[in-house]
Amino acid sequence: MTAEKLLEKALASGATDAEVYHVKSFSRPIIFEANRLKQLETNQSEGYALRLWREGCPGLAVAFGEVETEILVEKAMALSHLNPPEIIEINSNNTLIHPPSGKTLPIENMMEIGKEAIAQIRDAYPETICSAEFECEEETTTLINSKGLHCQYTDISLSYFLGVELIRGEDFLGIYDGEYTKNQINTKNTVESILKRLHWAESNTKSPQGKIPILFTANAATMLWSTIADALSGKRVLEKSSPWSESLGELVMDSQLNLSQTPDIGPYSCPFDDEGTPTQILELISQGKVNQFYSDRVTARELGKQTTGNGFRPGLGRYPTPDLVNLLIEPGKSTLAELIESLDEGLMIDQILGGGADISGDFSVNVELGYGVKEGKIVGRVKDTMIAGNVYTALKELIALGKDIQWSGSCHTPSLIVGGLSVVA
Repeated sequence: MTAEKLLEKALASGATDAEVYHVKSFSRPIIFEANRLKQLETNQSEGYALRLWREGCPGLAVAFGEVETEILVEKAMALSHLNPPEIIEINSNNTLIHPPSGKTLPIENMMEIGKEAIAQIRDAYPETICSAEFECEEETTTLINSKGLHCQYTDISLSYFLGVELIRGEDFLGIYDGEYTKNQINTKNTVESILKRLHWAESNTKSPQGKIPILFTANAATMLWSTIADALSGKRVLEKSSPWSESLGELVMDSQLNLSQTPDIGPYSCPFDDEGTPTQILELISQGKVNQFYSDRVTARELGKQTTGNGFRPGLGRYPTPDLVNLLIEPGKSTLAELIESLDEGLMIDQILGGGADISGDFSVNVELGYGVKEGKIVGRVKDTMIAGNVYTALKELIALGKDIQWSGSCHTPSLIVGGLSVVA
């Protein structure tokens, strides 16, 4: 089965419009457990999503691997009889064929990098138990439709994860870090960061309590930005569930903050969305003010605006919905060390247990890995600690912004210090 044959069969079977979304991936992960190489795997997947319209009534069917074209078309047509008519939102005639992005890395190289990273950690802390996973994945995405659209790009990504666990009596410490990247893997900064955190955690200290400044490292700051990204979604604006639905052009957070989407940089670069619309630079928050929202085709139409090229499928069998390619937070001027030194008393959070805030911004989470700070110095690891508050309130009370920017998931964020949050031990 090919995307072209599937499209032809759908139109021949009575569909007035149709689109085929095809994803093919190949990866070979390398897994380390208990300080040793455990296994090498080969993962291959291929999936098709056929979306068609019969007299305006939609039908969506998904297939993985080898499936007969006729069967998939029959399923989609059958579903179209169960759905009411809708406005058909597919892109018109356009061709966007992009060359492969990224470079592959041989398995042998990744094995050596993994062994060396684990050896460096265990040389400094022999009692640690280390795990790791290294992966090179090649994924090709193709989108064609009955209006002549043909989009395709191949993304080659490299990723690794390092986990370090340390048990001292009844005290368990887990430190986890990694990176998603392109072209090359360099674990130097990650290993150094893990060793630094192990050093900070050599002794425990009593957690500070009450409303005190909280320093979120780049690892932990993602919790704040995921809520902000959700609040900037055009779908949330349409539903009136975003607190910023009527705040375009208004100051909603500290004026030091600038947030944007730049789709052609970093490991999460993407030339077009899952509707075949080219992605673009979006200045979302400028000096603390809401500058624009992001949307897919359906949301943009209902808002009376143009799509921003942010229609992405949460899964192969799902319809496109607004989502960001990446989220970049403009860094400040202070190093992480300088942020720590600026705190007379505070809490530095590096890992959080559980989910973050919902669209209301309210949250109460456990600190998985955090450190007490006194007189500008880390005095030890804190345990059995929770933080609670509101994301929007915290970002209005920004105290300092770091320049130690790094990718944490698809978010490019620095460390930052905020107020307005409560600590409970």
